[in-house]
Parts: sequence; structure tokens; C-alpha cells
Amino acid sequence: MNKIVLATGNKGKVKEFSEILSAHNFEIVPQSDFNVPEVAETGTTFVENAIIKARHAAKITGLPAIADDSGLEVDFLKGAPGIYSSRYAGENGNDKANNAKLLAALDGVEASKRTARFQCVIVFMRHEDDPTPIICQGSWEGEITTEKHGEHGFGYDPLFWLSDHDMTSAQLPRELKNQLSHRGKALAKLLENFTV
Repeated sequence: MNKIVLATGNKGKVKEFSEILSAHNFEIVPQSDFNVPEVAETGTTFVENAIIKARHAAKITGLPAIADDSGLEVDFLKGAPGIYSSRYAGENGNDKANNAKLLAALDGVEASKRTARFQCVIVFMRHEDDPTPIICQGSWEGEITTEKHGEHGFGYDPLFWLSDHDMTSAQLPRELKNQLSHRGKALAKLLENFTV
């Protein structure tokens, strides 16, 4: 199997990447297995932050690296929380605090104006100096509910309503979520032109 370091400490992301890529003969190893410290996400876009993370992991481990930068864009909030999705409620925020802040920001906003999408940019670097990293993007349209539903997933999944399925992404079976999600779509594109 081809071993690739995943530049994240997010257990939910590690699980999703492993489930999707293990079927294609890739062994995903989280950067925590190599004691890779988190790197400052100083970019102003998902693409910039994903490149920063992938390059950092490849440099320290000497392995090919995958990084994603993803987040939620809410139209009523002019694209917020965007690249700050994981720290929307502050640097020490967590899923519960982030979800509470989002619900408060949309309090009283009618359903038709609660449209949103998850965005995911995945970067694959063969090595730290890779001049042509593979960059793939996926998006997933939905709406923000007024209360949480479902126990699966992570992040904003309990608030992300999918009208086609009449449930939130936190209520979807895992296999279906992996097919529909922004991350699943970006990974599918990555697999189409993968070379290690």
C-alpha cells in the first residue's frame, strides 16, 4: 500500500479519508503518528491553507502528504465562517461552541435565507518541494437548520440540512455521506489523477 501522511489532527477527517482511500490501496497515516506539530494557517483562502499544511507535513515526515482545508459558507453571513469555520467561536472553540455561535448569528433569519455550502479543497504533494501539487475542490449545497439533528459526523453536520434527503448530514449513513459530501467529491477528483 502507498503510505501518505494526512496533515490534520481532526479525528473525523482521518476517519473519512481512511474509509475512502483505503479501498484504493492507500494507507493514510495521521500526522500525529509522526509528532508533526500544527502549522499556522496564515492563508486567506482554502487553497493557501491546504498547501501550507501539506508542505509542512511532507517536510517533517518525508512522505507524500494530503491536506484539506474546508469550511462552511453561509450566504446570509456573506460567506462566513469560511476559512475560520473550525475556530468560529474563538481559537479554543469546539464544535458545540461553533454551532451555538452560528445558530445565534442566524436567529430569526427565515428559512429561504439560510442557504449554505460546505467547501473542501484537497492538496496532494509528492514531497515538500513539489512544484505541481494536485489541487481538487468539492462543494456541497444545503441549508442551516434552527436546531441540531443527528449524532453522526462532526463540525456543523448537525445543522447542515439536506432537503433532498429530508435530514441533516449528521443523520446520513456514513457511506452515503462519503459519496455526497464536499470532501467525498474532492477526494473522488483526487483519485482520478493520483500518482504517488
